[in-house]
Amino acid sequence: MFYNDISSSNAPEANMATTASKPTLHIFGGTSDARHICQRLDEVGLSYSLSVATDAGRELAGNINGEIIVGRMDAAQMSEWLRARRVTQVIDASHPYAGVLSANIAHACATQNIALLRYLRPSEIDALEHPLLHKVASVEEACVVAHRLGERVLLTTGSKQLADFVRLLAGKTLFARVLPTPDVLLQCQDLGLGVDNVLALKGPFSAEMNQATYQHCQADVVITKESGAEGGYQQKVVPCLALNIPCIVIYRPSEPMAEGQIRVSSLAELEPYLADWLQNKKSQYL
Repeated sequence: MFYNDISSSNAPEANMATTASKPTLHIFGGTSDARHICQRLDEVGLSYSLSVATDAGRELAGNINGEIIVGRMDAAQMSEWLRARRVTQVIDASHPYAGVLSANIAHACATQNIALLRYLRPSEIDALEHPLLHKVASVEEACVVAHRLGERVLLTTGSKQLADFVRLLAGKTLFARVLPTPDVLLQCQDLGLGVDNVLALKGPFSAEMNQATYQHCQADVVITKESGAEGGYQQKVVPCLALNIPCIVIYRPSEPMAEGQIRVSSLAELEPYLADWLQNKKSQYL
């Protein structure tokens, strides 16, 4: 495994001389889904590279064989980077709530006529129903509901929209469970969240851990996202309801399928495509 920080290169063309040896399969996603896909690619012997936005995503990838590219790209940068690397197949294994990223990936692949496979973890939003379980479509709606449910609000939604929650829940006592990275902790500090209001931990968490957290914070209401089994969705919601604490769940954003896109939701569904790619790789040497 080796790393490449895209911020260190002025343009994708800077590395054109070495593209002949680069893998033509590229994965986007600083998620556990992406890590599992990479591990499976290592097992079957397929070369690949992986893009993650931050150093935290690089750490999450673990000890994989593929090159890890660290840094954010917009759609135009992504398109040019894929062209320069001569990528022919992309797997989008980004988070279900990373709608802008997935849209950029789809646009870049369409621009460069690159085959796109979307790995989208299954939803569990319909697995639980309860009078205290409130399902909403947006951060704004979640905050409207939270305002009438209590004063102490625990956010288990990550740091991406933390500023919106702080603004929309002004006057409430907020607790934020976030990743323990320097940039995220600085963000919390800049938003006025003190050390008593920040739980810097990396998930997913067991139901027991979540229950202890809810009790420790003395939460009146918990706000979370429907992150699927990989994100411990039911382990977050079930103990919340068991403690008679209202739980607000923000639906995943809708994600229309791009033209020509393939979509899978498990490693088992991915296997036939891995077999095809492996066969194509072998045929190149016949």
